[in-house]
Amino acid sequence: MAETIVTIIFLIPIYGLSILIYFYPEESMLFGQRWMYKEEPEFSEVAIGYTKLASVIVIFLTTIILVNAIFDNSFIILLIVLGLFFYIIYGVLKLRKKLLK
Repeated sequence: MAETIVTIIFLIPIYGLSILIYFYPEESMLFGQRWMYKEEPEFSEVAIGYTKLASVIVIFLTTIILVNAIFDNSFIILLIVLGLFFYIIYGVLKLRKKLLK
């Protein structure tokens, strides 16, 4: 029980950062490097899409860890992993379409 509580406490900041990265991808790509630019750099749609895809993948992975710690049910974890797999395929195809334009 104690390891479940510690896992939840450690995963809350990861969820928060992933959500912030999803909603503010340009600011997160400049985090710690804003001083290098005199003007605000412009990121491509592919770079922004890749950042959003990576943040959703982190959200999926932390959800898998959390569900495994709380429920320890293989069927639920399998469903989440399959959802992650299909989302990765969908995201890569969507980014590929943007790249080919």
